[in-house]
Amino acid sequence: MQLSRQIEPVYRELADTLRRELGDYLAGDYLPAETRLAARFAVNRHTVRRAIDELVSEGSVLRRQGKGTQVLERPLIYPMAAESAYSQSVSALGHGVEARLLKRRTCLASRDEAMHLGLADQAPLIELQTLRLIDNQPVSLIRHRFCASRTELLAAYTGGSLRQFFAERDLPLTRTFSLIGARLPSREEAGLLMMPRHLPALSVLTLSRDAVGQPVELSQSTSRSDRFQYQVIT
Repeated sequence: MQLSRQIEPVYRELADTLRRELGDYLAGDYLPAETRLAARFAVNRHTVRRAIDELVSEGSVLRRQGKGTQVLERPLIYPMAAESAYSQSVSALGHGVEARLLKRRTCLASRDEAMHLGLADQAPLIELQTLRLIDNQPVSLIRHRFCASRTELLAAYTGGSLRQFFAERDLPLTRTFSLIGARLPSREEAGLLMMPRHLPALSVLTLSRDAVGQPVELSQSTSRSDRFQYQVIT
């Protein structure tokens, strides 16, 4: 099989072909060796390597020293609605979900945080940082901030779904605002999420309110863009 060698660079055309064929592989499978791909497409190994570089940068495949190029898990689509809860929604898709509590600390509200939570500037907050894992793989790092008046209530939280934690205490929360963006992860974030620093991370700022409309939680999540996608449901 030969590539067309038209205006599009050959390596990009090859990358498009390999990208389409990824659907024939299971996560964890390995692509054929570069020499086999070069022979199949009648190109040199440098062209194959550049094509695979494109897939690596997208997070579709991973080079493993001494083993080859491994196909990675397809991104998980998370349906984001007002009532949806991260852990329950992902579990319903058949995945194992874990939320680990990494850190608990107190801090002061910035002007924007105070505005969202209906507090005075520099009001004391309690912050929880959680790491979400799907099928034992780190996917999202979330910073949850609450008014310090919730400190005693949150003292009992040691991990798991925070939405469920609040619901079990007769304080169900509803998402009322989400702002989705993208940025490069910090060194610490990249380390915790086991992702390359050049790969953009999805960033979501979410405000959740209680049943009477009072703001309770302001969360900032950082998620692997190669593992996680948001579907906004209205």
